[in-house]
Amino acid sequence: MNTESFALRHIGVREEDLQKMLEIVGVKSIDELIDQTIPEDIRLKEGLSLPQALSESEFLKFIQNLAEKNRVFKSYIGQGYHESVIPSVIKRNILENPGWYTAYTPYQAEIAQGRLEALLNFQTVVCDLTGMEIANASLLDESTAAAEAMTMLFDLRARDQKKNGVLKFFVSEEVLPQTLSLLETRSAPLGIELVIGNHEKFDFSSEFYGALLQYPGKYGQVHDLEDFIAQAKEHNIKTAVATDIMSLVMLTPPGEWGADVVVGTTQRFGIPLGYGGPHAAFFATKAAYKRNIPGRIIGLTKDTDGNPALRMALQTREQHIKRDKATSNICTAQVLLAVMAGMYAVYHGPKGLKHIANKIHEYTKTVAQSIEAFGFEQLNTVYFDTIRFKVENVHSIRTISESKGINLNYIDDETISISLNEAFTKKDIRPLVNCFVESQALDDDGGIVEYEGQVIPKKLVRKTPFLEHETFNSYHSETDLMRYIKKLERKDLALNHSMISLGSCTMKLNAASEMLPLSWSNWGNIHPFVPVEQAEGYQLVLRDLEQQLNVITGFAATSLQPNSGAQGEYAGLMTIRAYHQSRGDHHRDICLIPSSAHGTNPASAVMAGMKVVVTKTDEQGNIDVLDLEEKVKEHSDNLAALMVTYPSTHGVFESSIRYITKLIHDHGGQVYMDGANMNAQVGLTNPATIGADVCHLNLHKTFAIPHGGGGPGVGPICVAEQLKPFLPSNPLIATGGEKGITAISSAPWGSALACLISYGYIKMLGADGLTDATKIAILNANFIKERLNGAYDVLYTGEQGRAAHEMIIDCRPFKEKGIEVTDIAKRLMDYGFHAPTVSFPVAGTMMIEPTESESLAELNRFCDAMLNIRQEIEQVSAEDANNVLKNAPHTLAMVTSDEWSFPYSRKKAAYPLEYVADNKFWPSVRRTDEAFGDRNLMCTCPAIEEYAEA
Repeated sequence: MNTESFALRHIGVREEDLQKMLEIVGVKSIDELIDQTIPEDIRLKEGLSLPQALSESEFLKFIQNLAEKNRVFKSYIGQGYHESVIPSVIKRNILENPGWYTAYTPYQAEIAQGRLEALLNFQTVVCDLTGMEIANASLLDESTAAAEAMTMLFDLRARDQKKNGVLKFFVSEEVLPQTLSLLETRSAPLGIELVIGNHEKFDFSSEFYGALLQYPGKYGQVHDLEDFIAQAKEHNIKTAVATDIMSLVMLTPPGEWGADVVVGTTQRFGIPLGYGGPHAAFFATKAAYKRNIPGRIIGLTKDTDGNPALRMALQTREQHIKRDKATSNICTAQVLLAVMAGMYAVYHGPKGLKHIANKIHEYTKTVAQSIEAFGFEQLNTVYFDTIRFKVENVHSIRTISESKGINLNYIDDETISISLNEAFTKKDIRPLVNCFVESQALDDDGGIVEYEGQVIPKKLVRKTPFLEHETFNSYHSETDLMRYIKKLERKDLALNHSMISLGSCTMKLNAASEMLPLSWSNWGNIHPFVPVEQAEGYQLVLRDLEQQLNVITGFAATSLQPNSGAQGEYAGLMTIRAYHQSRGDHHRDICLIPSSAHGTNPASAVMAGMKVVVTKTDEQGNIDVLDLEEKVKEHSDNLAALMVTYPSTHGVFESSIRYITKLIHDHGGQVYMDGANMNAQVGLTNPATIGADVCHLNLHKTFAIPHGGGGPGVGPICVAEQLKPFLPSNPLIATGGEKGITAISSAPWGSALACLISYGYIKMLGADGLTDATKIAILNANFIKERLNGAYDVLYTGEQGRAAHEMIIDCRPFKEKGIEVTDIAKRLMDYGFHAPTVSFPVAGTMMIEPTESESLAELNRFCDAMLNIRQEIEQVSAEDANNVLKNAPHTLAMVTSDEWSFPYSRKKAAYPLEYVADNKFWPSVRRTDEAFGDRNLMCTCPAIEEYAEA
């Protein structure tokens, strides 16, 4: 036993258990199983060309050395990013706590009440501070949120006959440059015409359907937007406002002026800079648009007993239901970061936030006055935290500033802006002022000029209260907040309790050694727009990670910019679009998508300006090649791309894949491979070998970034040589291809901080460990398949009867007993398990993916639970709904109640198998009533009276 081997710790199956599992699967070796699973013609002939694996201790020393290559300056760059102070109680109990970072998206609400409450807190913070009626549970970043606002308002034109067909969208020149770049990306394929200009000179023409403003502006000027919004409303022009959430503690919220959408980021609410992410953006709007809002919404409902319960609301907007007609391709949120931002507001409360905002503003006034005292002209007439100076020698100030370890925002040859933040202290004033003083060789009298007057006019001063709910006024000591966080954590089932066998979601070990560097200041405190030479450690990691992913996929280049899987899909399709256009093939806009594809696929294709043509799947769950041939020939002249998931969404390595990709190429199209199931490929085959041209990789699936309750995610794209020139760029930091498309996310390298996790995963597993992980993932899936054989039908298998890394079991036959797949999902909670993926890609089924991280003991516990549930199904009748499955899950309150009116014992309800008693997890509510919650939508912390009234 090599205790230095990370693979030993990551891969759950012990060597002594391997032979038992192989016997049950019916093979002599794991290589025999792989030969029966993956077609021979796509197998790699050589291993991965990666450096030798590092042990955990070696990696931690290695990553520490790289961290020291990052130079952490005091950055006053602003531009949507500010150093924050992360309360240690939140860092230790949420960011560093697997009870929070290993949870899954809360589709099973009964075992996710803790993070649902934390997200309801987040939504309340956003609604209160923006003055809006409804908010979602976060988006990827501020620029993405602004783009979603633009497209949501575009879709809303159908409600207004006068605006139907209107294509112009006004963008204030005050908008952040990275946001403008992303708006350009998103608008072009949809035919939206961006008009950029001075909002004070806007003529409110009927040719516009919407407008985006920035408040405060990109260089700090705070504009009074009330008249603009009022005039826009008169002309049926809807308005979106991108804002700074900390400024809204002091400034009049845009919702009070009648804005239709308010967006921004909560990064400065206790989330590290992390060289650009991950951060939780926010999106708030009017209740009238609740069915158009993108992303997740958490809402209050009731459970079977009428008790308050939370769940994800209005799920009929989701991609897996509406597909190409979905409101957005975003199917996730930045949950972990939203939880942290919400807890920051809980910990500080309204008084604490006012203190922080006031401190930032007062220091900004002092710095402004102190620099002005030396003859420099400050240009902003109204400001919160950002001041702007006209100077004669930008180069001199920059040289002096950087010698002092200070970064400013150099706007042009004669203008500099300075954005202060929560971490700024009194001792930082003098070094900052001296950057200007020394540039003119002036005498420094050492004094600091305190500014007593008001900078913000009374009209713009916030007058409405916020965060009045008791949650934000109860937990201001560390003891109280620690206990509140723990109370919520206990309501959530995460990987630190049991296996989460979600098909297509790959809930594997997120090793502690991969996670530890996220807390180090040399990684957390780097602004995304610092000069690249200050981020040498990051640059080495990101370049090395790109190269590792090139090797793993067999492709020529990688962009790490997309910060979710859906963003990766979109980025991949946009590079294909740019490639076709570079060849004069502007007409190529048909995207073929199999009917079994993820719902985000068609939604992404529509966003990329493509027309979706659905192809059939055959009875074995494979792409129907005859139907595909027919559609390819029909659309040959206009074929842009095929989107294919491999192995398929049905968990099968289709043997015809190379013929399929060649068919697309022969008709002028490109092949996009969805990387959702890459966990079955690494080291054994790759996208280049099957004939794809671009793939996105879910680093939060295959490469171990934790799901965090529904985010963060990272979705880089890897591309073949011909697509390399079109990789996405950034307007402030050079990145991407020489003909790169405009931005996909706010930051040059997306969620760079999270990339450290996948980097560690690859460095510590090495070529052999990565390959072994894939083999064991396939073995574990086939082991479960064989153990459940006879009790459940497996819907699809490969040509030799094997599953890939996941398989689908058919629960539809149990309907004759009155049992639905949902009943099985809820009953699994009583056994201490999160259900596998339910009713996707086939209604009435479960898709099971155990991953390589689980041990034989855990696999057996899961199989025992599923087999026992199968026996329970046999014991019920369709005529009697009062049974253990229909009543599941069973809560502690039910089982300890004085009354017990069920025809089975309390023990059967709560402890159906012996192992459950050793580690019982209690669902905190009974089944949630989805319809009630949608009819009585409440998406902020409610008063008890409001709930009772509903």
